[in-house]
Amino acid sequence: MSKEIFEALKGIELASGVPADILIEKIKSGILKAVKRDYPDSENIRIDLDPETEKFEMAILKTVVEGEPEDPANEISLDEARTRSENIAVGDVCEIVLNPAAFGRVAASSAKQSIRSDIKQFERDRLVEQYKDKEHELVSATVQKIEPGTGNAIITIDKDEVYFPRIEQIPGESYRAGDIIKVYVVGVVNPDKKPSVKVSRTHKDFVKRLFELEVPEIYDGTVEIKAISREAGSRSKIAVYSKNPDVDAIGSCIGPKRSRISAVMSELGGEKIDLIPYSEDDAEFISKSLAPAEVISVTLADDGTRSCTAVVPNNQLSLAIGNKGQNAKLAARLTGYKIDIVPLNKEETV
Repeated sequence: MSKEIFEALKGIELASGVPADILIEKIKSGILKAVKRDYPDSENIRIDLDPETEKFEMAILKTVVEGEPEDPANEISLDEARTRSENIAVGDVCEIVLNPAAFGRVAASSAKQSIRSDIKQFERDRLVEQYKDKEHELVSATVQKIEPGTGNAIITIDKDEVYFPRIEQIPGESYRAGDIIKVYVVGVVNPDKKPSVKVSRTHKDFVKRLFELEVPEIYDGTVEIKAISREAGSRSKIAVYSKNPDVDAIGSCIGPKRSRISAVMSELGGEKIDLIPYSEDDAEFISKSLAPAEVISVTLADDGTRSCTAVVPNNQLSLAIGNKGQNAKLAARLTGYKIDIVPLNKEETV
């Protein structure tokens, strides 16, 4: 049984990634519960588990007393104790060595169940702790396999296998085993039950983090990304603002010869990006958000609701609305306003 335990210990350590010293404590705790089931009144139980020497010993510790013991579970008479050790005296501790094989299936099963439960809890705690610092950040991941038909993938991050569903992948992307990709860590889902790491390439903050990598002015806080709206794989609108009047927010994001924005678009598979200058003036911000269309005027609703009317030249109406309304929808999400787009001369559009 001793050999089986140490073989199992090595297997669990490799499979779970749990350090050996922590595993040993969990195993000792599980064995202790099993021993207590057979010896419920025993207060002192010794368990030695040493993987280096493969030493595995268990013993119940009893105090040596004169005459008949009043508490047989924790005391032993001097006469009986001397059958185990000749030099033992009253007040000493006598060890009653237990045979691990004597526990039987029920005790062994109890120990295994306790160990399994403790390890699961450790893995939960480890996963939550490990990804606490990675939450809302970009990390590199290696594609392990792609599920045929569904396109769902299994990726590894720091040796942890993470499920990467198709819905979180940029439309049109395809991966092969061995590919190294960037993903955005949304967070740990169900941390108290069966935790799993949620990652995404469609999340709008995936784009934000990419710009932070490429644009030093964003990373150091000179240029700030105020808002993002995104249709993954198609188009993103990003509102940027410079805290330094001498620094051009739009130019910083584009970079020399468009190098910075091109790097981001390449990572996004060619997704179009509209850089919008942020303004505290809502009407001006809404006007800029409808780019690449020109806007003649924006009138905010008088009733205090976040709605407005944007007037555009007749020949810019379809551009302002966009294919299937995409440009208008992205502008509305970016600004937080419901935008009614109308042509300058309605009669000419009829």
